[in-house]
Amino acid sequence: MYKSGIKFIFWIYTAALFVGCESTWKNDDKVVAEVGEKKLFFSEVSAVIPNEIEQEDSAVMAEDYIRKWVRQELLLLKAEENLSSSLKNVTKELEEYRNSLIIFRYKKELMAQRMDTTVSNAEIREVYTQNSENFKLNKCIVKGVFMQVPTDLADPEILKEMAGNASEEGINETRDYCLKYAKRYEIFTDRWVELSLMLANIPLNIENPENFLHENQFIEHTDSSHYSLIAIHEYKLKNEQAPLEYVADNIKSLILNRRKIAFLKEVENNIYLEGVNKNTFKIYNVKTNETK
Repeated sequence: MYKSGIKFIFWIYTAALFVGCESTWKNDDKVVAEVGEKKLFFSEVSAVIPNEIEQEDSAVMAEDYIRKWVRQELLLLKAEENLSSSLKNVTKELEEYRNSLIIFRYKKELMAQRMDTTVSNAEIREVYTQNSENFKLNKCIVKGVFMQVPTDLADPEILKEMAGNASEEGINETRDYCLKYAKRYEIFTDRWVELSLMLANIPLNIENPENFLHENQFIEHTDSSHYSLIAIHEYKLKNEQAPLEYVADNIKSLILNRRKIAFLKEVENNIYLEGVNKNTFKIYNVKTNETK
C-alpha cells in the first residue's frame, strides 16, 4: 500500500512537472514520505531527477530515491534509539571533518591560482634519463594495424602486404581500405599499445608473446565470417626499457605530484612564519602555564 501510494503520487506530480505546472509544487510543496518526524518533500526528490528523461523513467527514479531515503532514515532512527549519548556525540568528528575539508579546499584553490602546472619536454626527458631503471616495461607493447574484414572480401596476402607497409603512403592506403571494407579496425602506428589489448580482438592464445614477436610480423585468424589481422610495425618486449613517449604522461604526473608536495610544504611553512612574525599563536608550558 505504501509503495503504491508513493508511485501514484509521483506519477501525478511528475506529469504536472513535465507539462509545465512547476508552480503547483513550488508554492505548495508536498510530503511524499515520512519516517518518524522526518519528512521528504517532492521538491527534494525532483531536484535529483534530470529534466531530459522520460516521464515514466522519472517516476521510477523518484520511487527508487524515496525507497532509499526511507531505508536510510529507518536505519538512522534505529541507531538514534539504541546508541548511548556518548556514541551519538559526533561533534568532534564533524569539526575535524569540516577543518580537513576547508583546508583541502583552500590548498586546492591555492594550487589552481599559483602553482605552475606547465611541464616541458626537457623536464620529462631529464627525469626519464636520470631514472631509466624505473621505466621498464611489464608487458609487451606494439605499434601497428588491426583490421577485421568479412571473409568473402579478404585476400590475406594482399592485406598483409598493405597493412605491413609502415610508410605514410601505406598507412593512408590501409586507412582508406578499412573505411570502405573493414567491420572493425584500429591504426596505432603513431602510438604504443599493449599487445594484450590488441590480442583481445583475436581468439588466439599466444603463450610466449616475446618469442612470437621475435618470429612473426603478423597475427591472423580466420573464421566463417571474418578475417582478422594484426600487423606489427614495431615492438618492445617485457623488461625492456620503456620508450619515452609511452611513459611521458606518467612522468608528467610524477613531476606535478612532486611539485605539488613542495608547493604545499612551502605554503604551510610560510603560513607558520607569518604566524610567528605576527604573534598569531602562543604555545604554553603545561608545567608553568607560561608561554614558550
